[in-house]
Amino acid sequence: MQAKTHPEELINYLTDASNMPGGYAERVLFPQTAADVAAALLDASDAGVGVTIAGARTGTVGGAIPFGGVVISMERMNRIVSIDKAAMTATVEPGVILADLAKAVETEGLFYPPDPTEWSCQVGGTVATNASGARSFKYGATRDYVIGLTLALADGDFLDLSRDENISDESGQIELVTRGGRTITVRGSTYKRPDVRKNVSGYFNARPFDAIDLFIGSEGTLGVITEIRLKLLPKSESFFSGIVFFARHDDLLAFVDDAKALSFDCGVGLGASLIEYFDDRSLAFIHEQFPETPAGMAGAIFFEQETTAETEDGLFEAWNTLLEKHHADLDGSWFTTTEQDREKMRAFRHALPVAVNERVVRNGQKKIGTDMAVPDSTFAGFLKYQKQMLDASKIDYVIFGHIGDCHLHANLLPKDDDEAMRSRHLYGRFVAQAIMVGGTVSAEHGIGKLKSKYLYVMMGERYLNEMAEIKRALDPNWILGRGNLLAVDDLQ
Repeated sequence: MQAKTHPEELINYLTDASNMPGGYAERVLFPQTAADVAAALLDASDAGVGVTIAGARTGTVGGAIPFGGVVISMERMNRIVSIDKAAMTATVEPGVILADLAKAVETEGLFYPPDPTEWSCQVGGTVATNASGARSFKYGATRDYVIGLTLALADGDFLDLSRDENISDESGQIELVTRGGRTITVRGSTYKRPDVRKNVSGYFNARPFDAIDLFIGSEGTLGVITEIRLKLLPKSESFFSGIVFFARHDDLLAFVDDAKALSFDCGVGLGASLIEYFDDRSLAFIHEQFPETPAGMAGAIFFEQETTAETEDGLFEAWNTLLEKHHADLDGSWFTTTEQDREKMRAFRHALPVAVNERVVRNGQKKIGTDMAVPDSTFAGFLKYQKQMLDASKIDYVIFGHIGDCHLHANLLPKDDDEAMRSRHLYGRFVAQAIMVGGTVSAEHGIGKLKSKYLYVMMGERYLNEMAEIKRALDPNWILGRGNLLAVDDLQ
């Protein structure tokens, strides 16, 4: 197994997309097999050395940034082991790039739904963070497609898990038997999860719960994924996409409410696969790149609808009726049924965060972006609260994202240090408000190292201590992902 120790060789493994400063490590290891991973973990455990797992380092919360110890990079464990077209499953190593997996299954007429914004991420990273994206509105997050995991534990032993084969009792206690024959008893947290469609804040818990779900979204703190078995779906026959503009924000919100209700009502046939939002500032922000964007709009919605030859005409008519009902600017809106034009629409969606990042770099500051989700019943009020606070602050901002899941990203764009400080204070107020209305502090980006203090605010000491007990059971020397999720020293 190759190792790198020279400072210049380590630089790329001391940062991730969060740009969190201060990362350092003794060495980086590059396993090519599960046995390599196990050996590295056993050595680290015996020495009490911290281990940070690195995927493609596309995360935004500092989870892949080491503060001492060893980095284990999964980039060379990148085989698509098999794709079973008949069973509609795929088995992959954790270092497989998500875009490569999507292309491979598509050639078999299959479809892997999870679609985080950054398709250069590794599949193992998406499982470790329970990644989601725009299509989670219809298809759910990564968790819904993981049917098997092989993990190397902190002591070098292995754990093989298949969905529905190891379920906790009603008290939340579960016994895991390793390949080496050791029994590990784990008791899940008693924390009541918020009633939101997306939530990646802390270890999964339910009564009862499936053992496999404990590791999905655990952010590299309980074990190292060495193989993943995924459920696939048939590729859709065709689709209908639109970016529709609204002159009045109330009309936009009413349209979203109706589109969601009709999509969840299986009896009517309407079923958006994604419903994405852009506020008026977002449209102005990218007008230079997309001058065809109509001026004076309060916001826009990007939606997609899968169709077949039999359903296409009826669905076109249903969407048109819905848009007319809520006074969309049909003449200025964009619609397509072609793959080429759909990619242009997706380019419109993804151009915004890129432009935001470029702006804050020019300002010499860092973007401060929210990742909260709230229940359907409190969403409109929460969005109104955010807009009022942001408008009063006079700080540049844009709001966009997954409105179908009541999960938007408010991106604050400070121009100087004073605005950066005030932006952080606003972020804290948004966290408090989201918790107060029954939401979560992280819907899709995870907690990592940057948001552990917000997890503490959301859960409190009792439930973090319950999480710490789970970690102790699986990683008694506390070597895996130090500082991720649980950063409070006295929990160790």
